[in-house]
Amino acid sequence: MEDGGKRRRRWAVLAAALSGAVLISGIGLWATDSWPFKDRYCWDAWEQDSGPRFLGDYVLRGSGSERRATESGTPGSGGGTATCTLTVTSSDSGSGSGSSSTSPTGFQDRLTLSYGPVPEAPDERRDWIDRYFDGSASALPDGLDGLVANDRAMLILPEACDVAGRPSAVTLWGESSGDGPKGRRAMPLTLASLPDISTMLLDAADVGMRKAGCAPEKPLRASAPMVRLTEGGDRPDNPVCRIPGVTFPLDEDERYEQRVGVVGDRLQTCSLVRRKLGSPDEPAAQFVMAGSPRTAAVFAGLPEGAAHGLVRTACDGRDTVFYARIAPGLGDDGGEKDRRVFERFTEAVGRRVGCEPVKTTGGTDRSEGSEATEGSEGEAR
Repeated sequence: MEDGGKRRRRWAVLAAALSGAVLISGIGLWATDSWPFKDRYCWDAWEQDSGPRFLGDYVLRGSGSERRATESGTPGSGGGTATCTLTVTSSDSGSGSGSSSTSPTGFQDRLTLSYGPVPEAPDERRDWIDRYFDGSASALPDGLDGLVANDRAMLILPEACDVAGRPSAVTLWGESSGDGPKGRRAMPLTLASLPDISTMLLDAADVGMRKAGCAPEKPLRASAPMVRLTEGGDRPDNPVCRIPGVTFPLDEDERYEQRVGVVGDRLQTCSLVRRKLGSPDEPAAQFVMAGSPRTAAVFAGLPEGAAHGLVRTACDGRDTVFYARIAPGLGDDGGEKDRRVFERFTEAVGRRVGCEPVKTTGGTDRSEGSEATEGSEGEAR
């Protein structure tokens, strides 16, 4: 009996030791983000190493790299905008082998996820439109109202998620900066492939809508392949954006870039930006034709008329918006030159999609006219 008791005690001690070893091993795996423990970010919308480049180990390859997430608010809480910022930083003393510099260098890539209604103030709304309807972005497939580019993405949510009469949206915005000889400078950033960015956007939308209590029965998904637009931008020429009649006196000393985006029957986008090395791009002109109900709703409440660069018309019961914004450096702040460019834009695009001429009076009253017939969202040029 005594031997049996000793054996049982030895087995108990051994089992306790093994359990402790497993626990310590598990803590070590969690601390190093190893399988089966993975970090989750932004209200648990994303998981480490889930596919997109920005969530993987590749972005942590540099010396001293780390990835951190900071949440501000919760989707649906108080009807405001909730944000989550996912930041990847790296630093290097520069004192390694073969380096002649001892100055610290580093970079910071930052991805900001936002969930909430589009801005209410007109100028803030226009800034939002200029950012996310940029001509560098491709349209989401399968009837989803959104756009995706290398460094940004936007999805307009179903009407059930509206707040105070304004559509809600989920947005992604990427920024990158690095140390250089002249200090901190802005750099291009590619978050992931367009399909991966689309997945991140839709995953965040599903989580946000569930938390806000407005999620549809089925999660939003895109199964059809995306049509990627041409890489990069072109030096603009007149007519700008390939729209007949849209011309500007482009200063040869300024570095402008033209981004011809989606050209379909229900959406057309084009951007003109002013580029300066080491600084973020400055919007110079933006043109949008929006013919789907949810996309057109983004423009509701903005001042209308040619002087404001916005007219809304109806054709076959479908609401379509023509929008343009021209920076003071190119235009005359809503004056005669801007109105003439806007009228040429609405006339040319309206003719392309089958509209009768759109009335673009310069006042603030809602304009009248007939509208484009509905068609496919092809990329015809």
